[in-house]
Amino acid sequence: MPSILVTGCAGFIGSHLCQRLLSDGHRVVGLDNFDPFYDRTLKLANLAPLLSHPHFSFHEVELRHGAEALADALPADPIDVVVHLAAKAGVSPSVRQPIAYLENNVLGTTQLLEWMRQRDIKKLFFASSSSVYGNTPERPFREDMNLLATCISPYAASKLAGEQLTYTYHHLYQLDVLNARFFTVYGPRQRPDLAIHKFVRLLRAGQPIPVFGDGTTARDYTFVLDTVDGIARGVQYLLDHENVYETLNLGNNRPVPLLELIEEVGKAVGITPQLEFLPMQAGDVDITYADISKAQRLLGYQPRTSLADGLRQFVQWLAETHQAQLL
Repeated sequence: MPSILVTGCAGFIGSHLCQRLLSDGHRVVGLDNFDPFYDRTLKLANLAPLLSHPHFSFHEVELRHGAEALADALPADPIDVVVHLAAKAGVSPSVRQPIAYLENNVLGTTQLLEWMRQRDIKKLFFASSSSVYGNTPERPFREDMNLLATCISPYAASKLAGEQLTYTYHHLYQLDVLNARFFTVYGPRQRPDLAIHKFVRLLRAGQPIPVFGDGTTARDYTFVLDTVDGIARGVQYLLDHENVYETLNLGNNRPVPLLELIEEVGKAVGITPQLEFLPMQAGDVDITYADISKAQRLLGYQPRTSLADGLRQFVQWLAETHQAQLL
């Protein structure tokens, strides 16, 4: 039974991934530091269904504390593949707190890589971001594009630095790596700071939805279980192949303009949105648009969830979560 280490296991994507890996027959070792970016109780709720599974174990660890902290937490756990999802997230907050983002995302990743080198763990799935493409004019975004001067936020820079680090460890220490650039993941358990979550709360409170810019900015929204399917396929690819270093887009291959998204959120909630137009936020890009042909070719990746269906599932989850909190 392969053993998979998942960092950031209590988060939005991480908790869904752990459930998928367990259902695929893997043993899962989960790490999380419960970063205070949002409420710890939400992450504990994500984690709760996993804790009773006989093939899941959890450790609260701060990656920035170094290989020693990881060694203390995981002295004997056999690990076949590491899935590194843990990161300080969000573009706009990174503009306000660049040092915190670089410390968490670059130093934390380096410490994890060092621990892997010391433990002779040879396979890594690294979660990068579509933000590394910045405002690259050529679209859709391909993995072979020159990204020398594209990052326009500290968050984006931290993710591109992570990719550079994984290549260094591949080159020097023969680490097998899949870097996956995620494109605006949404769905049940989504972080409360993200746009769709905010929009639903504002609609239900009878408040206007802020529109940063003129509403034509667009994102390649990808349903969380489609992203998770790509990660699970990537894990299997790493298990099946040697001498791997690849970078892949895990997106939906369809940018949705902001005004269209707001309209679809309104339909899912059953409320007509009122809009408040505001200036663009620093660090935001105009569009994200994934060329997913490489992931399709290597992994058989194919997102299947429509925006309308994904939003319906999110709204249903949020309503059920709210009702549970009232009981």
